[in-house]
Amino acid sequence: MKRNPKELDGSHRILTRRTLVLGGLQMGFVGALAMRMRFLQVEQADQFRLLAEENRINIRLIAPSRGEIFDRNGLIVAQNTPSYRIVLVPEDAGDVEQVIANLARLITIDEEDLERARTEMRRSPPFLPITLADQISWSDISKVAVNAPALPGITPEVGLTRVYPLQDDFAHVVGYVGPVSDYDLSRMEDPEPILRIPRFQIGKVGLEAKREDALRGKAGAKRVEVNAMGRVMRELDRREGEAGADTQLTLDAELQSYVQARLGTESAAAVVMDVENGDLRAICSSPSFDPNLFVRGISVGDYRGLTEDPYRPLANKTVQGTYPPGSTFKMVTALAGLENGVIGPEETVWCPGHLEVSGRRFHCWKRAGHGHVNLLESLKGSCDVYFYDLAIKVGIDRISEMANKLGLGIRHDLPMSAVAEGLAPDRAWKSRVHGQDWLVGDTVNASIGQGFMLASPLQLAVMSARIASGRSVTPRLVKSVDGVEEASGAGAPLEINDIHLRNVRKAMFAVSNDRRGTGYRSRIIAEGMRMAGKTGTSQVRNITAAERAAGVIRNEDLPWDRRDHALFVCFAPYENPKYAVSVVVEHGGGGSTAAAPIARDVMLQALYGGTPPLDAYPTSDRDKVKAQQERLERERLKRRETSGNDQA
Repeated sequence: MKRNPKELDGSHRILTRRTLVLGGLQMGFVGALAMRMRFLQVEQADQFRLLAEENRINIRLIAPSRGEIFDRNGLIVAQNTPSYRIVLVPEDAGDVEQVIANLARLITIDEEDLERARTEMRRSPPFLPITLADQISWSDISKVAVNAPALPGITPEVGLTRVYPLQDDFAHVVGYVGPVSDYDLSRMEDPEPILRIPRFQIGKVGLEAKREDALRGKAGAKRVEVNAMGRVMRELDRREGEAGADTQLTLDAELQSYVQARLGTESAAAVVMDVENGDLRAICSSPSFDPNLFVRGISVGDYRGLTEDPYRPLANKTVQGTYPPGSTFKMVTALAGLENGVIGPEETVWCPGHLEVSGRRFHCWKRAGHGHVNLLESLKGSCDVYFYDLAIKVGIDRISEMANKLGLGIRHDLPMSAVAEGLAPDRAWKSRVHGQDWLVGDTVNASIGQGFMLASPLQLAVMSARIASGRSVTPRLVKSVDGVEEASGAGAPLEINDIHLRNVRKAMFAVSNDRRGTGYRSRIIAEGMRMAGKTGTSQVRNITAAERAAGVIRNEDLPWDRRDHALFVCFAPYENPKYAVSVVVEHGGGGSTAAAPIARDVMLQALYGGTPPLDAYPTSDRDKVKAQQERLERERLKRRETSGNDQA
């Protein structure tokens, strides 16, 4: 059927319009595409070139050199030494197990290290190097280098590792480093990327951990070119990191070594403190351990030996251990009484050997009693009844306040692990912690450093230094960081009447120099060096009525862990105090027999800056002391020789 001309013209016009619209849309799309291509290729060229470069170039961290640690005289305590290691690139080795077997014929490979390396291989790309053996000798490196053709994929490398040349002398103070663990990372909110470098070492305990940020330094970086598989092709540039800060301690390594040796095999602690500025000259816990064992991961056997030792070598008894201070606390009770006007230095108390309090009999250590005693006589003979009576008059709150003023019950801010606060309880403390009222019997026990009262050897040294100096001296362990001196611990004058302090010092002098003093057998006789001190014995068990009636069992007849702790605190010279010393011997028995001789020897070593002359000792002690000095010197030389051989 034919269409008329008008219909044909209409259809033609419709098709023409559609063609124009479609053509316009096509032209618009092509134009927009062209503009977008120009934008990407011309205006955004630099950005895409940078992205391409980033896909080709990787930034890799360079571990910084860790800050070293020195004693006050510049002797190295913790250092970085070259560490030779053997690494394996699995993809270059071919038959990995065969290469490892060939290597094992040349050098000794620890089985634990080998298992750790296999674990790393399973979870790492085959082109990344894996450490097979670490801290090996130069002779082993030479063997590997000579046999290189038979060891494809094996490469000897050199790096830095931490070494503690003085071994156990500074173990509890400096601590040790070790590889970063998953546990370490879990304790950090935003771990630094450097901590993810394989086997990167951080401080685990002690100063190494407490000053980690300063000792670690800042990482460097290098730009390396990698291929599409991530394999390094070449190094483009390098920016070295910033080494950690070197740290100088207040400790004297020679004195520290002597004190550690003098404590011997005892479970004990000793602190030597400068009474003028608070510098710790020695702070030793015995027995100790070799921190080098922990640097690359201690063996199961070695660790079990340390943890199962009843003398607890891993515990830092100087700051972590808290003990009833026993009679060394009596100066606190005396000063509380004097300061509050409760008693004068010449007033006396009758000691028949016990005191009845609320229907209970509190005994003096001397069963027959001391008779009439004043302040000086009560401290000289360590009369318990005098202080029972005085404490009831003063009250526990005033005693606790004086203890705090002298540094007890206070956590001292030192960069060491687990620094204890100790305990100088008062009424509010018992109500808060135990939900009970304070009893008069609690005050009686506290007056002689028993009951709830607890103090660390560090705190006892601080107490002695404050009594000696009359200042609120605080302990200082770090002398300087990168040559910048740390703040002194000299402190402000104590708000204690100087006359009262002199009376207490005079009584402490009598303890060590009067024939009836409990510390007389451990006196110093050199002129200008005489010592003032106080013995202490703290019970770790209650003596039953049946035992007392039958005659108390001798301390030395009890099992070791049920014997009394032995304590001694002192300062010298008496006329012009320089050092304060505290010694605690766990389960050592009497303070006069176990702790005082150690404190006397340590004090003389500090005062003379080395081995003291025999004429500083009483004539009766000189043969014994001479033999002891010779033995300790032989042991120290042997330890140094062993240490030198280990480092070689």
